[in-house]
Amino acid sequence: MLKTMTANNPTILALDFDGVICDGLIEYFEVAWRTYHQIWLSSATDIRPYDLALRFYRLRPVIETGWEMPVLIKALIEGFSDDKILQDWTNITSQILTADNLDAKEVAKKLDTLRDEWIKADLDSWLNLHKFYPGVIEKLKMTVTSEVQLYIITTKEGRFVQHLLRKEGVHLPTTAIFGKEVKRPKYETLRQLIEKSEHSSVSVWFVEDRLKTLQLIQKQSDLNHVQLFLADWGYNTQRERQTGNNDQRIKLISLSHFAHDFSKWS
Repeated sequence: MLKTMTANNPTILALDFDGVICDGLIEYFEVAWRTYHQIWLSSATDIRPYDLALRFYRLRPVIETGWEMPVLIKALIEGFSDDKILQDWTNITSQILTADNLDAKEVAKKLDTLRDEWIKADLDSWLNLHKFYPGVIEKLKMTVTSEVQLYIITTKEGRFVQHLLRKEGVHLPTTAIFGKEVKRPKYETLRQLIEKSEHSSVSVWFVEDRLKTLQLIQKQSDLNHVQLFLADWGYNTQRERQTGNNDQRIKLISLSHFAHDFSKWS
């Protein structure tokens, strides 16, 4: 097995997508609302509490996978406080699913179907709800033309990532995008990228906005030389950023530093 090592430049740069490259909060809320409406609302009303979207955006860090998004809206509608959701999200999701005799796969299927129907009916309107963080697209284009191998590792479906990147003029082969469809932990994908690398020594850098994902990678002893970066502009809380900043293994990185040369990252 190849040995990984840190350096001023990575040989492999792996990036999460949502919360690192792309801000999809508006789309998340819209598709989550449509799914919530289909599951829990019997009437045709589309009246939303005035602060619902803002609270949803603020609480986005609790979401690990897409099916939780309409459940978050349900929790907000039912009156759970922001603090309660931040502190006890796993139990809240279980409580809501059990009360309505639902399971996560069922909710996920409804959300994916609604999103697919939306994309098929009006791709442009769907694409336009996604915003890319300032400077990120330029950084991707520069990286693609360099010697650094660029990969996207995300829980978003790879085909959606392809749609969004192509719209911005970033063309990555499908083999460089590992989406939800691969059905394996991100640390396992990193492990496979290292094993398949043609370099005699590999410097792997991974940027993620979810602290728990980075902490899972830390537990993999064979990946202890992978350089881990927590994106402070992504879907994380102040407490998580502070925890990451206090961790010797994790580097808290800002958006301005991300756009700079790799030598400026550390």
